[in-house]
Amino acid sequence: MSTEDAGRKGVDYMARDYDSLLRAMREQIPRKLPEWTEYESEADFGNVLLQLFAHMGDILSYYQDRVANESFLGTARERRSVIHHLALIGYRLATAAPAAAEVTLRFPADRTEVVTLHRGDAFATRSQKDSSSVRFEYLGEDRPIDTGSLPLDPDTGDKRLRIQVEEGRRIDGDVLGVSDGSPNQRFPLGHAPLILRSIGESARVNPDLTLEVELGGVRDTGWRLQETLAFSLADQKDFTVRIDENERATLIFGDGDFGAIVPAGATLRATYRVGGGVKGNVGPGRIETLVDAPELALVGATVTNEAVATGGAERESIDHAVAHAPEVFRSLKRSVTGNDYEALARNFPGVGKVRAEAGNWNTVNLFIAPQGGGYLSDVLKANLRAYFEDKRPLSTLIEFHDVDYVSVFVTAEVHLQGYYSQTEKHDEIRTAAGALIAFDNVDFGRPLYLSKFYEAIEAIEGVAFVTITEFRRIGHDGLSEATLGKLEFAEYELPRAPVEAPYRGGVKIAVSGGY
Repeated sequence: MSTEDAGRKGVDYMARDYDSLLRAMREQIPRKLPEWTEYESEADFGNVLLQLFAHMGDILSYYQDRVANESFLGTARERRSVIHHLALIGYRLATAAPAAAEVTLRFPADRTEVVTLHRGDAFATRSQKDSSSVRFEYLGEDRPIDTGSLPLDPDTGDKRLRIQVEEGRRIDGDVLGVSDGSPNQRFPLGHAPLILRSIGESARVNPDLTLEVELGGVRDTGWRLQETLAFSLADQKDFTVRIDENERATLIFGDGDFGAIVPAGATLRATYRVGGGVKGNVGPGRIETLVDAPELALVGATVTNEAVATGGAERESIDHAVAHAPEVFRSLKRSVTGNDYEALARNFPGVGKVRAEAGNWNTVNLFIAPQGGGYLSDVLKANLRAYFEDKRPLSTLIEFHDVDYVSVFVTAEVHLQGYYSQTEKHDEIRTAAGALIAFDNVDFGRPLYLSKFYEAIEAIEGVAFVTITEFRRIGHDGLSEATLGKLEFAEYELPRAPVEAPYRGGVKIAVSGGY
């Protein structure tokens, strides 16, 4: 290396933060401006300029890193970026899923009228201080009810009828606008968030979104929602929907080559439902109000749900989509292998866990646990059946089954250090240990280890020592103890926290020591 090269120092282009940029610029001053000797003085105006340049460079470096991260699916954190990446493989992020429940309508014993249960009749929970009212609607066909022939409840003496309802609100005939006859028109829906579980042929049985186009007094309901317009013919009345990162849905129409153009002057009206989310997973007895069922109210009907509502789920998270999208892509949205059935079922909003099992030569058994736990509702089962209709082989039959939940009983005796409160630590210990058998943290056939409960409890600050005196599960033949500190489960079994007191919701804790 020559003397000239040894004395020459290049700019450090890896300097990207404020301190590194400021230091790199100051290192150039003795070589570029040797007459400037006060550049480190806080009172020097040139130093102020260097600090401003370093600050701006730091901001630009941050933007460059963010742009680079958002360019790849594995590192993208903005929901909009993930939506665009997954669109390249035909994967759509799932919207929030509505909860479903079975409610019991009760009528006075002396009623004999025939009333009609209308599609869209609504029921709701009562609003509380920390939560608003949750609306549920009947989505079946209009149904006459002969109250005179309903069975009597021997306990209460009134008449009763059980029906299936689903959380959400129906938006009927929402006017989207008037077509100007141009290609690739877009019309945003007026309400959000849209409930959209399936698109294409699988959505024909129970469509979540329907469109009516009216021109000159003639109403055309022949427009169909498709995954994409890439395969639509020039005169085919198709449209697609795009849902952005803010859950705002927009209908997109064809250009005359791929999908028909909406005629100029036509008025567009959409019927759809909005809602979804875990707020719909309400407990028993919470649905108790008739909010929009006038005929039922006139005959003095009341409503309640005897079991919890299940299946409500938030919109699909970025992490879930990144992990799950490749499975759906590999299946080509066709269910052939067991992995295909599981991947496609997990992609359906409201499904929490699924296990596929071969039956006889043409039967597939799907064990489904709704989001948040619980059992399959008739609504979710019907929607799943329609969803798989165009994905299964023609000769294959799909049977849907409830999961076998297995209660796990754990009792822990915990001794605290002397300066920790028993009351405060009791709930913390119970929560930490109970998380090991929470729905989101267990899976089919996965064993539970006694050591994990020791780890979870001993990791809590203030715990001196712990002794677990009970670690067992409910089996088909009654109680079964752990073998070598491990509880085994079958491939269709899921462990869960017991509902019996004092284990309810977690584990039984006996605390000593502390104060």
